[in-house]
Amino acid sequence: MIKTLLEDFSPNNYPFIWLGSAFLLAFIIALRSFPAIIYVARQKHLMDEPDERSEHTEVVPTLGGIGIFLSLIVVMTIVGAFLNTKVLLLVMGALTALFFLGLKDDLTVVSPSKKMMGQIFAAALLIIFTNTRIIGFSNILDVDMLPYWLSIIFTLFVYILIINAFNLIDGIDGLAGSFALCASAVFVYIFVQADELSLATIAIALCGALIAFLRLNFSKENKLFMGDTGSMILGFLLAFFTISFINLAQTDPSSSYYKASPALAFALLFYPLMDTLRIFTIRIFIHKTSPFKADKNHVHHRFIQQGYSHVVTTIIIVIINFVIICIAFNLLSLELNYQILALWCYGSVLYIVPLVLKKWLI
Repeated sequence: MIKTLLEDFSPNNYPFIWLGSAFLLAFIIALRSFPAIIYVARQKHLMDEPDERSEHTEVVPTLGGIGIFLSLIVVMTIVGAFLNTKVLLLVMGALTALFFLGLKDDLTVVSPSKKMMGQIFAAALLIIFTNTRIIGFSNILDVDMLPYWLSIIFTLFVYILIINAFNLIDGIDGLAGSFALCASAVFVYIFVQADELSLATIAIALCGALIAFLRLNFSKENKLFMGDTGSMILGFLLAFFTISFINLAQTDPSSSYYKASPALAFALLFYPLMDTLRIFTIRIFIHKTSPFKADKNHVHHRFIQQGYSHVVTTIIIVIINFVIICIAFNLLSLELNYQILALWCYGSVLYIVPLVLKKWLI
């Protein structure tokens, strides 16, 4: 009887029950894993020591990425038999490679070049074997289709850009996790619309793991950081979701996002991309230093310097980015170049408003 039920069962017939189950499973696994991770980190002194650039003053366990990774792998392993096995296996392989790379970086130190090579390997694994890539610019600046080799290179660049841009915003309590939660929830909606249940399952499992993580990331007594392990995994998955979304839209002329997917993808990741461009410009042209030299010139640091708390800063940034996404959804009828121009203008203004208001109130 059980064999018959399994053979006849299709998640597509019960998408909301299926996605709800994936969410709960990831949440429970992560929730049960984090206390053990905190205990081991404290016993083995695997802690983040505060320095002059830190926004915290106490030593904090920094292996939260282990719980996020574990919950995702378990969910994908269990659901793999019912969904797109090829995609799930490749995502699991890429995540595993990044997991060990990030874990080594959290425990010892990994050079930027080695991290870059690991990121390129993980991204290339999915690009080549699933053919999930950005096939063109959708007529941005009158550029449409790209040659295959250039499409591969550009997609690799987008992966590396998003992974490292996301890593750069992991500087205050809750910001990286809350931002990833918001973006992943929107991707769940998009993938369900596109009838891509495999992608929606990964995205909603990530939501479940992040909610469990944020409970501790915001905590004062049992605080936990995601570390490079977590930020690399989250950045990679957000890059994978973004590129998958653009690919789905560009290969389906009937899609409502057919000519607008790049603008909507930009809106979804507006904060980390805008902040990365801003910080690199400051470091290169103003401070005349390496763009990779860490400092406290990020937008979220500006909020903290203005007197906002970590929690309030995180809430403001996530709400603003969600408003940017909502506006982008309502501008889909515009020509793509105008969408991107408008997005850059209203997005930048929205992030300036809280800083200006704070100065006026003071």
